Amino acid sequence: MKKELFFILAGICIITHIVRTIFEILKHKKLLKPGKLSFIIVFTNMLLLWASWFGLCSIDPYRVTIPAALRYLGIILAGLGVVSFLIALSTIKSLESYEGDLISHGIYAKIRHPMYLGFILWLLGMPLYSGGIPSFILAVVFIANVLFWRYLEEIELVSRFTGYREYKRKTIF
Repeated sequence: MKKELFFILAGICIITHIVRTIFEILKHKKLLKPGKLSFIIVFTNMLLLWASWFGLCSIDPYRVTIPAALRYLGIILAGLGVVSFLIALSTIKSLESYEGDLISHGIYAKIRHPMYLGFILWLLGMPLYSGGIPSFILAVVFIANVLFWRYLEEIELVSRFTGYREYKRKTIF
């Protein structure tokens, strides 16, 4: 039963990544305009993604023994990821429909994409903590996907904000 649930959660996680990637591509091609409906879709999709991710990592049936120090590092990375995401969300107060000026204060003064960075940190941290081999393999694929989302967003931000290239030079990630 545990293996079946793991694969169901992995399937949900994969589908939600595909949905988000299709959304990002449509948005990039200007075939979809962010608004209230897209916020609801993205928010619901991301909740499913996060819940399925944390769930599948916790029940990964194919584990290896990880030294305690690395397990602690994994939980610290995952925790930092959640904190980074929440601080960024409280600063920007939006997931998809932000229409204001370039935000370059708070966490955004140092990190251009703290939400994506947070996401990557918990994608790395959870399998490191749990020692799950399939979870780690999925994390690598999902991180590549998150970096693709970031790439598309960078293109949009460069064209949207005249000062973005300078901001990019002063910040990381």
